[in-house]
Amino acid sequence: MTGPAAPWALLAELTHACPLHCPYCSNPLELVRRSTELAADEWARVFTEAADLGIVQAHISGGEPLLRSDLEQIVAAAHHAGVYTQLVTSGLALTADRLGALVGAGLNSVQLSVQDADRKNSDLIAGRTSFAAKERAAGIIRATGLPFGLNVVLHRHNLDRLAQIIELGESWGADRIELANTQFYGWALRNREALLPSKEQLDRAKRTVADHRAKSRGPELVWVLPDYYEGVPKPCMGGWGARSITVAPDGTALPCPAAYAMTDLRPPNVRDHSLAWIWQRSEAFDAYRGTEWMSGPCSECPRRETDFGGCRCQAFALTGDASRTDPACALSPDHHLVRDRAALAGGEAGTAPDFVYRRPGGARRATADQEG
Repeated sequence: MTGPAAPWALLAELTHACPLHCPYCSNPLELVRRSTELAADEWARVFTEAADLGIVQAHISGGEPLLRSDLEQIVAAAHHAGVYTQLVTSGLALTADRLGALVGAGLNSVQLSVQDADRKNSDLIAGRTSFAAKERAAGIIRATGLPFGLNVVLHRHNLDRLAQIIELGESWGADRIELANTQFYGWALRNREALLPSKEQLDRAKRTVADHRAKSRGPELVWVLPDYYEGVPKPCMGGWGARSITVAPDGTALPCPAAYAMTDLRPPNVRDHSLAWIWQRSEAFDAYRGTEWMSGPCSECPRRETDFGGCRCQAFALTGDASRTDPACALSPDHHLVRDRAALAGGEAGTAPDFVYRRPGGARRATADQEG
């Protein structure tokens, strides 16, 4: 019996600390304390083991990785191991000197987030004044000549400005714009009622993306599909435990960044095991690999080798059982959990959102005139 194919990507979540409070954040509701974070030398070992396992790319993420004072040391360790690095950042507190030091340590690319093309609404979604800092950060990134990606999480309160968001990315000099429809895990699931767009909004957005792709020679547009309206589930990270490893700030290793919420998973920790052991031998990573675990409509579905039953984390979040068919699938006996919610979605996009902001130890709701 052969083992699983080697992974190629690592999501390195250095910290859950973040200056923003985005209500769509996929971080868990119980955020990891800074006192439990892996130290730089521990991350160095993780990157060495990652390279030995076959991983070639790491997303340096959080939270906000710039809050780590030892970020340059961590990036240098990844570079020394031969792993390509992308900094995933809000851009707040990014300076030319800091980015220069990171480039000197071997950083390869940057992905910057923005919440909307409208300054006021961007700040409202982020939970604080931040748009101007992001605009400055875009200029700093562009000046280095590094590959520059812009990430925008889409939902009811910004989808109708998609054309302006794409134009913003063009004006900021992004090489790639990731248009990521909200995935409902973590804080996003808690805020689903406020975030879920209507089908009409999504249909208009799809046309906008198609029009820009047909007419523009600007940035590459990546459209991350929503699944509440498609009736067809998305593959779970290319298949559970198939391509990527997530390492949380405290060293917890997960097959998917949303698997924090799966209370019966018992994930391993890089402080206790090597990445190779975790990938090849841990029960958590092997739990839903392949198709043998499937039951119900998945077990005989001709798409089972394509969508792998959909998202295990979404199945758990909505049904409490990760082995059930993803409710996003029209064939799932639980499809009503998605279908009925989608039918109720799409309140006026211009109304004040009832956000529960991402905050450690509690949350504060948005108000109609709040800007940060």
